[in-house]
Amino acid sequence: MIKSSIDKNFYFSASVFVLPILFVMLMWISFYVNLHYYPEMYQFGILPKTFKGLRGVVWHIFIHGDFKHLLNNSIPIFFLVMALKYFYRQQFWQVLCFGILFGGIGTWLIGRNSYHIGASGLVYCLVSFLLFKGFLTKYYRLVALSLTIVLLYGGIIWYMFPNPETLNGGVSWEGHFAGFVTGMTMGIFIKTPQFEKPIFYDWEHPDFDPSDKPFFKQFDENGNFINPPKPEPEIIEETEVDSYFKSSVRVIYEFLKFK
Repeated sequence: MIKSSIDKNFYFSASVFVLPILFVMLMWISFYVNLHYYPEMYQFGILPKTFKGLRGVVWHIFIHGDFKHLLNNSIPIFFLVMALKYFYRQQFWQVLCFGILFGGIGTWLIGRNSYHIGASGLVYCLVSFLLFKGFLTKYYRLVALSLTIVLLYGGIIWYMFPNPETLNGGVSWEGHFAGFVTGMTMGIFIKTPQFEKPIFYDWEHPDFDPSDKPFFKQFDENGNFINPPKPEPEIIEETEVDSYFKSSVRVIYEFLKFK
């Protein structure tokens, strides 16, 4: 079976497995250090609207409050980072770094006066990016991925807004909301040229100008064929060959009558 030029962007490599494993390992190592050696690690989380809290923009995703919190984020992070690396290989680092940075800044801007920790904001960011980008590319594999994301993570939308469960349960709905908006924004504006439809003809180029093409000049602005004007009659000039059979000498012809 011959693969299309777009399908060639999807292939397994060691990095598809290694990178998500390393990411999750950093989360677990950080939790171990927090649990046994440095219980004040939560202070490296995001503390909104404070200069000190800005350091948490990067570090908050590696800090978790308890084992349940860590486990709930580790599983989706592993599979979402793997999906991002496999399906959007060229945009992987851009999406991951911008997702952590701008999702953290958004949390710092709108968050409540408390330390915000955990990788759940990044989970929302990746879910949002994979969801919107897949539909926007209109490529069947990525649309299928978006539909899978809806089935698996559609219910998390309820934790993006303030409600009794998020307010009383110590859930950072601000981090979820900031992550989701960040992912949606990246899904809209980050370009994925590797998934664009291949161009086979000149008129498929975006900068194609039909005004200087003779073929397109035969049609009006509505696509109707324009009948060409009738050609003028061709005037044949006298040539030397014609003058050879002409003479100014008078010729008299006599006809014989037969009886």
